[in-house]
Formats: sequence, C-alpha cells, structure tokens
Amino acid sequence: MKKKLIILFLALVTTLAIDAEDRLLSLPWPILGGELSNSAATSVADINEVLPRMRALGLNTVLVPAYWELMEPTEGHFDFTLIDHTIDVARREQLHVIFLWFGVWKNSMSCYTPAWFKQDTRRFPRAMTAEGKPMEIASCFSDNVLQADLKAFSALMNRVKEKDPQREVVVMMQIENEIGMLESARDHSPLAENIYQKERWAQRYGTDDYADEKFMALYYARYVEHLAKAARQIHDMPLYVNAAMNSRGRRPGEYPSAGPLAHLVDFWQQGAPSIDLLAPDIYDTGFKSWAAQYAMPLRPQDGGKVRNRLFIPESRCCENSGVRALYAFGEHQALGFSPFAIDQATPQETASVTNAYFLLRQISNYLSGPLQRLPVKESSIANMKTWGLLFDQDDKERIINDDGVVMTCRHFFTLPWDSRATDGSVWPEGGAMLIRLGKFDYLLAGSGVVVDFKTPGEKQQEGVKQLGEDGFAEAGGNTVQMSSDKRFKGKRLGLLSVDEVTIADDGAMRFLRRHNGDQTHQGRHARIGVGEWKLLHIKLYDY
Repeated sequence: MKKKLIILFLALVTTLAIDAEDRLLSLPWPILGGELSNSAATSVADINEVLPRMRALGLNTVLVPAYWELMEPTEGHFDFTLIDHTIDVARREQLHVIFLWFGVWKNSMSCYTPAWFKQDTRRFPRAMTAEGKPMEIASCFSDNVLQADLKAFSALMNRVKEKDPQREVVVMMQIENEIGMLESARDHSPLAENIYQKERWAQRYGTDDYADEKFMALYYARYVEHLAKAARQIHDMPLYVNAAMNSRGRRPGEYPSAGPLAHLVDFWQQGAPSIDLLAPDIYDTGFKSWAAQYAMPLRPQDGGKVRNRLFIPESRCCENSGVRALYAFGEHQALGFSPFAIDQATPQETASVTNAYFLLRQISNYLSGPLQRLPVKESSIANMKTWGLLFDQDDKERIINDDGVVMTCRHFFTLPWDSRATDGSVWPEGGAMLIRLGKFDYLLAGSGVVVDFKTPGEKQQEGVKQLGEDGFAEAGGNTVQMSSDKRFKGKRLGLLSVDEVTIADDGAMRFLRRHNGDQTHQGRHARIGVGEWKLLHIKLYDY
C-alpha cells in the first residue's frame, strides 16, 4: 500500500511539473516588459495616456496594478472599469498585460485593502510584533482575511476570463506584491501564536529570527496557495509571486522577511505548489548574483521539474537596464525582464530599454523562440548556445571556453584609447547576449563590449602587450611572455568576417555593413561601443 501511495505521489508531482512547464511555454517569449508605477492606472485617463506610450517604447508586455480598494470599494460590490479598460486599450495597442494583484499585501503592508477592510480590525486582524504592537499588515492566519481576499481575487479572475477568454492580452497574474513581515520576523498575534505553539516550531527549527522567518514563509505560501488554486480553476494561466531582496546585510524583519526569497524556496514550493514562479525584484547592486539565485536548475529530487525559471518583474529603471536585460536573456534564458516605473523614467533611462528590446525582438525572430523551451544554463538547439555578458568598472572581463574557442569578453572601456575610460567618471555598464549558431559562427547583440577569439593553445601562449588604436605597440620591449618556450605551437583563430546585421520579422538575417580595419582593430576583435546598440554576425577561421 505504501509503495502504491509513493508511486501515485510521484505521478502527481510529474503531472504538476508538466502542467507548469506547459503554462510557462504558453507565454509570449521574450517578455519585453515594463512595470507601471503604483498609481499609473488608477483612472481611465491614466490608462489612455500610459499604454500607448509603453508601446512606443518598444515593450510587448506591461505589468499593471489591479487595485483591490478601487475594485471593491463597497464590500460585495465590484467595479471592473479599470480592469476592462486596461484590457481594451492593451488589445488595441497590441500589448500583453500582466496584472499585479494589490490585494491584502503590497510591499508587506495592507495599504491597498478597501476602507471597509482597514477599519474593521476586529474582523480582519493585524499582525503584531512580539511586544504586541499591531501593524498595518493583515494577519495571514486569519480566515476572515483570507476569505475576503479570495473572494475579490476570484472575482478578478472571472472578469479577466470574461474579457479575454483566449489569454490573448492577459498572459500571467502576480498574486499579492512583495509579501513579507517588517519590524518583526514573524507575526506574534494571538492567531499566529496559537499555530506556532501547536506546530512546536521552536522545538523543530529554533527560536532565532531565521527560524521565525521560515515559519512565516510556510504560512504565507499556504495562504497564497488558496488564491492560486482558485485562479487555476477559474482561468488557468501562469501565476507568480515576487520578492523584495534580503540585501545590504539586513536581518529578517529589516527586509520583508518570509517572502518568496531564494533561501526560502523549499518552504514556498511546499506551501504553494500551484505557483509557477518565484520572481526577484532587483534594485540593489550585484544584479548578476541576484539573477543567478532565481535561475534554479533541474534536480533529480524535483521529479523532472525545473525548480524555478528566471523572470524579473521589477528592476531599477536606469541607463543600465538595457544591458541587464540582454544579460538575463543570454545567461539564464529568462522568461522576461521588466524595469519598474518605466512610465516615470527619463528619456535617457528608457532609451537603453528601447534599444535592447529592439535587439531582443530581432533575436527572437531569428531563433523562433527555442530558448524558452530549454530551462538550462546553456541552452542548445543542435549547436546553439547562449551566454550573457555584463560588465562594469570593477567586473570588467569574462573568459568563455566554447569547445575549442576561447572568447575573452571585456567592457569596451578596457580598450586603452577611449578617453571616457580614464576621465574619472563612472563607467556605464556594458552587456550583451552572445549566441553560438554553429562552429566558428556567433551572434553578438549588445552595447559597450569587446570580444576576441583564440584557440586554447593560443590563449595559453599569449603575451601581454599594450597596443594603441592603430594596433602598434605603445612602447618597445613591453611584452610579457607567458611561456619560457618562445616557439608557437598549434593553431590560431582569426576573424573571417564581422558583419553588422538586422533580422527581419520572418527571421531572415540582412546585411548592413562589414566591420573591418579600425572597427575590428585590424582583425583582432569584434566590438560594440558604449552608447551603441548593434547586432554583429561573427565568423571565424583557424590557421
């Protein structure tokens, strides 16, 4: 009997995994997104103004808040004017929409709950600190809180299904926003304390802040699971939760603790198996490190299910946003990228997004979307692989060994002749998506990068020599030889051609111009300058 139950359980896990992957594969790829600022869709006039502007910036998907307080201003009476109008205008503008349910929690707080909810704290109790101080955070242990939230969210899902039954516009839903506890690592209200004691949590996990955080993570996840299961029954589409990062050395309660953070993935996936994605909101430094934590690979114990696909619903909108998007898609085959408050960003900030999305749209035409079907670090269709490059003043080089081709990739300002590299200003980030199409055949899409190509033997034997822009040594006798044996051994790689190209909607690659001479440092490298956004088709040969 026990053996049969185990087999049934594994079959169920496998079925859920397949369903989840199918849902994610139904998404438009790539999601070239942008999230609106919190109050950007609170009126019909706002929606009329902002969505066409997002289309003009090159987005294909807009992340739009759905406000509980405006949707159910009187308990039991729903007003879907904003939801309906968002869908109608997005359809007209040929945009996809991801609704963000600003329900019980938004950035931990219960600030988007309706007035009738806020004022009835007896019926809808608040979380408390250990000292008994109530917070503007509804308790996830209250069934009244859950049922009110569940009723409203289910009404939203039903309305979306009525307006967009084929999911042509609304492609995904975010449940709540940056769930987590502040001031205290866990809820100490009477409801919470009762369950905490019954679970014997302290005996199982300890009594420090991190044990308290795990307790809350499991119960936040179980709360979300109720909404996710209801959504799945009403209108089956991808569902995700987003997390504010535990950055800058803060402890639980100093950041929104117990949210869907990478170190709590087991508790969240146990408590909310109907959620397809845990998504990071990345605002702090260390973009590559945060992204890597959420691009979780396959594990045998997960029954063939990818632990988590990378989707970045919020990232700081800045002049580096474009190259960060290229990195996320190239390195982790991200499902999507979305700068926050893009409607309020400056033209200098949005230009980087527009330029990067223009390149990514071309790449997706050429690849016909195969990469989203391969949730592994280096996707491969036949001989195809992708990498992401992202550099700044401190992290300026990456060496990639691709089956006999050693690519040394650097920030453009590592070239010695660009005055901006040494004028004391902070370097803008450089980044790219690098794609191997086949042997000796690559695409490089990005800005502010330089790449040279060598055989492993050539790389091992290379000397370090400072060259000027003309390719000549800056001063005689300054070569540092890497090997005591001066006789060269093996083959070298050269640039057969470097062509700047565009890719049409039908996937056809079209020649723009040949890069050679000064543009390749007389055949030494392929490069894209800072402030330039290009797609280079690079072919190599050996000799």
